[in-house]
Amino acid sequence: MTVPDRPRRADARRNVEGIRRAALDVFRSGGLSSSLDEVARVAGVSKGTIYHRFGSRRGLIDAVVDELVAERFQGIITAVEQLDDPLDRFERYLIGTWLLQFDEPAANDVLIRALPESEPLTVLCERARGFARELLADAQAAGVVRADLTPDDLNYLILERGAVVQACCEQTREDYQRRLRFLLDGLRPPIAGRSAR
Repeated sequence: MTVPDRPRRADARRNVEGIRRAALDVFRSGGLSSSLDEVARVAGVSKGTIYHRFGSRRGLIDAVVDELVAERFQGIITAVEQLDDPLDRFERYLIGTWLLQFDEPAANDVLIRALPESEPLTVLCERARGFARELLADAQAAGVVRADLTPDDLNYLILERGAVVQACCEQTREDYQRRLRFLLDGLRPPIAGRSAR
């Protein structure tokens, strides 16, 4: 006797949604390098089911990246776009990005390009970089950020924060945020009469 297609499709949809929810939970707590075994355990399915439904680890990540990280990036961009002051826009974007790296291991993985073969992650990363370049250009045109800071420098500052977050897991969010102020102060133009080193 043949099982009707409709219940099978409903079960498949439930499986896919359960796997997606599990992946979001696991990736949020452990980053994109978390094991598929852990995702399967949380979802209550076999690892083979994940491969069957999503094709690969990258397929699963691509399926959840918008909800996992893109919405948070969009929230930062939207908040910054409401601001008028070029320095405030520049610094708020960096603080928002750096705190997101601290709070969300998966976001840090996106920014440090942990999975360069993922097209959605690459698009998201390039969008973030493009927005940061615009903010830098506006802040430099207003004379509120040092003129010798390049877009590549800015990218490396974000990558370096990611490395710090990964290497210094004992620091508190408060201490991390306090140290960000030192970094931001160093991005402002040198005080007149004192040369930049």
